[in-house]
Amino acid sequence: MTLGLLGGHLGIAQAAEPETGADTSLTTSVALTGDPVADEALPESEAEDSDPEAAPSAEELALGADSTAGGVEAAPETAEDGERVGLAASRQAVCDERVKNVAGTPGAQYASCTSALEPAVELNADEEAALSQLEAPADTSASESAVLAGAPDASEAESQTSVPEAPDETPSSAAPAAEPADAAAAARPKPWKEPKWCIDAGVDSTWYIERLRSCGVWRSGVDAIDVRTGRKVGGISYLVVGYSFSARDSKRWAYQVRLLETKRWGRGVNGTKATGSASCTGKCKVVNKSFPTQTISKTAEPYGQFFMDTTINTAASKQRGTGRSQASWTFSNPEWAAPSEPTKLVTVDVRCDNALPGASSQVGCVTLQAVPVISYSLTGPWPEVAKHINDAQATGLPGKYGSTDYLTRLTDRKKIRENRGKACPSASTLPRPPGKSCDEYPFASTWQGAKYGNGEFSRRMVNAKQNTDAGKALKGFYTYSRVLEGDRFLVWIR
Repeated sequence: MTLGLLGGHLGIAQAAEPETGADTSLTTSVALTGDPVADEALPESEAEDSDPEAAPSAEELALGADSTAGGVEAAPETAEDGERVGLAASRQAVCDERVKNVAGTPGAQYASCTSALEPAVELNADEEAALSQLEAPADTSASESAVLAGAPDASEAESQTSVPEAPDETPSSAAPAAEPADAAAAARPKPWKEPKWCIDAGVDSTWYIERLRSCGVWRSGVDAIDVRTGRKVGGISYLVVGYSFSARDSKRWAYQVRLLETKRWGRGVNGTKATGSASCTGKCKVVNKSFPTQTISKTAEPYGQFFMDTTINTAASKQRGTGRSQASWTFSNPEWAAPSEPTKLVTVDVRCDNALPGASSQVGCVTLQAVPVISYSLTGPWPEVAKHINDAQATGLPGKYGSTDYLTRLTDRKKIRENRGKACPSASTLPRPPGKSCDEYPFASTWQGAKYGNGEFSRRMVNAKQNTDAGKALKGFYTYSRVLEGDRFLVWIR
């Protein structure tokens, strides 16, 4: 199935015992009469949409959207440049040094120490209770689009004003009461609702990713240390929920962290508040950040919301660049000698580009390490194409969903035609039965195609209309998921 691919037709391999006859073949070298030429004319149904630079039609986009498989995967522990994402190193040495320094401050009673973001083998009852209170919609796409469309401009950049709060006079052993609403607090956007799969995953201390969003839950804490004895006298345990999302047609992405208290104990923690900020590493800049000072309690959840813009040169063509956001926050308390050291949570890489074939003037951003998946059903509208791919993958050809044997997109028009020409030469060389067209797998629009792969491929004569429509879906999928030259993807046969 090439995408423009000459017919955008899916090719799929045969089972262990291939059928015989002119309409099917699974091979690395097929004996054919004549010498197929890549530029030779192909049957009309196989030559449609052969230009990957042509903008997809509304029909192709709709088919591509319908064929894009949802699904969440755990992000790699490291970013593209090898930097570790998520968990930080132990902070015990930093804590000891802070206590030592504060001990010499006249009148100082407590120092503060924060925990690194920690893995959790299983949720405890307090954490389960905190997560159960979150309203998590199954689909966040509509609200995410609205958030990005209404994002503040860079001219409105920072909103770091402290939210006024009522005095906290509750005993230290109990959580502070909820603060009354006021004009400043009411003016802030409400926390964005994380995807349901994020909350369901619980405290796994890793980012889970889709093509346009990432989310995860971490465990952490802040303690009050008596500077005279060096012992912990109180503490707050809390969860960090990180949530980032982008759009396929926007230069901007968003990032939110919110802190959910799960337990508090002892002295020196009553009245604790959190405040934060954000930064961006790579081809990006923070254009708006809001993490004002807020009380943390069982009924008050501090949160920060940030917007990032790509800094790729959109005046030039075919640009792409990655960036990742970092949220940081500190805790303060009237009884502490100084605020805590910052705790930081870095997102996975977000790639923004204007290099999408067929939409070169459009800038969009995706979660780089999330591998997109196109899906075809054996009982769907293109069963012959789906059956071909299913059989081909069963023989070991690449691209199978659930594997890491990826297909990678090819956008060079000439090479696509050469892939197609080798797998499905002209009708004069390889006749098509009536109503059939030649479908190849791996797709001609991939570097694993018949000519530019390892020489192993499959072709089969399938219903011509099914082949054409499946090809339209592939083209739409490439655009819908912003699959660029060299990008990895997989094919799921349901």
